[in-house]
Amino acid sequence: MFGTKDIVGLDIGSHSIKLVRLKKGKKGFELLNFGIIPIPPETIVDGLIEKPEIVTNAIKNIFKTERIKTKEVVTAISGESVVIKKINVPKMTEDELAESIRVEAEQYIPFDIEEVNLDFQIIKETGAKEAEKEETGEEGAPKANMDVLLVAARKELVEGRNKPIIDADLKPVIVDLDVFAMENGYEFNYGVPVGEVLVLVNIGASFTNVNILVDGATEYTKDITGGGNRINHELQKNFNIDYDTAEKLKMGIGLNGTSEKDVANVIISALGELSHDINKMFHDFIKSTGKNINRVILSGGCARIHGIEKILTENFDIPTEIINPYKNIKVNHKVFDPQYIQEMAPLAAIGVGLAMRRLKDKAKPS
Repeated sequence: MFGTKDIVGLDIGSHSIKLVRLKKGKKGFELLNFGIIPIPPETIVDGLIEKPEIVTNAIKNIFKTERIKTKEVVTAISGESVVIKKINVPKMTEDELAESIRVEAEQYIPFDIEEVNLDFQIIKETGAKEAEKEETGEEGAPKANMDVLLVAARKELVEGRNKPIIDADLKPVIVDLDVFAMENGYEFNYGVPVGEVLVLVNIGASFTNVNILVDGATEYTKDITGGGNRINHELQKNFNIDYDTAEKLKMGIGLNGTSEKDVANVIISALGELSHDINKMFHDFIKSTGKNINRVILSGGCARIHGIEKILTENFDIPTEIINPYKNIKVNHKVFDPQYIQEMAPLAAIGVGLAMRRLKDKAKPS
């Protein structure tokens, strides 16, 4: 929850670590650094860092390569050890809610309340809930309620994410959530999506982060297990190749006689399975709210797969496009190779959202 003027966004994924540093000026942000460094498979499993020394060395290397002296870092977490829930509570002040949130949270959190870090964000006053319309306050008016976004993350996950950063002689000043970093970056570049239902989908290696926004406010989020690794495993199985070769095939590199059509069919099949899981979430949302989804915005490593937006548009039956996290950010093409920046842009989406965080910024729970 605490930031500094000069901060580094560090997106630690199970396949690679992405670094973004932005300079904030009167006219907005300018890109100062973007770097990416791969890490070996099994270094991070199910969101937990199993080999912190490897992550520490990777962080040291990327800071050295980018020649960054800044020590303050903001990072993010996701996965099954994170719970994000929109709840409705009686109207109260933020201070009052801060005092009572642990009691409120216990009924929604599947972990021991002592094992989690809690945060919240008041979204809006809603008036009485439908089920409470019969109830009245002292003066006969319906009781006022408010929607609150409750966030809980297991301390083990937060501490595990911070350890390699601290061991790299850096200071983790904010631990955000991947879904909120996505939202932060999107809103700066495209504006708040008022009047529509927008879904931000980040397909990483191990997790797919989904954030459904209604009128620019988070309505429902979920981290789905599975992502680019699903595709890699299917490619490995079908073509009897190792993980690194599968990763290249996924991006259309190093076919070496392998049929492009056969590779595409495997990718489409694997994306179909992932789309099925995401579509279940979409259908639950539509059924519970009666609202249709207008657009899907895609980010993450898999967004670099050729033609993926067309495949997912068909799978979701919803227009799907790939994010440009630098749309409203100044990028000096004398410093950065335009082709490289464009090619790697989907991977930078979370890092950009993290790098925008500043002192006393609490636009989203963190």
